[in-house]
Amino acid sequence: MTTPEELEPLHTLVTATARYNDLRMRDALAAMDPEGTPGLTRDESLEMLALSEVVIRKAGYGRQPMIRTARGAGASWSQIGAAVGSSKQAAWEAHQRWIDAQG
Repeated sequence: MTTPEELEPLHTLVTATARYNDLRMRDALAAMDPEGTPGLTRDESLEMLALSEVVIRKAGYGRQPMIRTARGAGASWSQIGAAVGSSKQAAWEAHQRWIDAQG
């Protein structure tokens, strides 16, 4: 079985995204032309699902350092909250938890 834990060390964010996009495109083409383009196998479907989790995880790893960079560049917590799709309070609290976990 393919799991995110198996795939994560094998991929960077770029390679995981590229493989996910390849599988997603094949899946979409097969849905549009079921008699011409072969669909994904069960294993490929599971790989695509696991890769989506890998992409989410890898993208998330950089979120708090990017917030630190935005703050250093003068962004307000309201602006940061808007950029991450949350309130300024939620963005600040998440960042504080990250800072506390670093210590």
